[in-house]
Amino acid sequence: MKGNHFKSGRRLSSLIALFFVVQSVAAVFFVGDAVTDLITDPAAPHTVFEALVALALILGVVFGGWQLRQTLERLRAQERALDTARGALAEVVERQFTDWGLTPSERDVALFALKGLDVAEIAELRGAAQGTVRAQLSSIYAKSGTTNRAQFAAWFVEDLLGDTLPPTP
Repeated sequence: MKGNHFKSGRRLSSLIALFFVVQSVAAVFFVGDAVTDLITDPAAPHTVFEALVALALILGVVFGGWQLRQTLERLRAQERALDTARGALAEVVERQFTDWGLTPSERDVALFALKGLDVAEIAELRGAAQGTVRAQLSSIYAKSGTTNRAQFAAWFVEDLLGDTLPPTP
């Protein structure tokens, strides 16, 4: 699941692309009209004004294309960074599960718990009884040195944040 930041980035890219297309169509129309007017009456104020508008639209299209390209490049870079972070987090989680000596079943339950699923959802997905899932969670908490789901999840979040938290006054 991607965050709202990436969804808004995609929306922004789509809006810039739409603006770029509309502006390109308008530029083609005005350039054609200005060229026709320049051929028939090159000195008329209306002709000069249309030529300036056409030039402004062409510059707008160029600038819009440049902005669209930059936005798309930024979005791709952010997605690559997120994918890298996800991979790194998955490696950290797997390594820690190994260090704690979690069984394959406990690993599955622990991953579901980290993803925020409740006992009933985990039991349904695993085809197990809720009591079994509760027992596995208790074992996971004992092996990890935590006492509940919040502490268990916080263990990984704390590891990710490292020393980035501001000092307490």
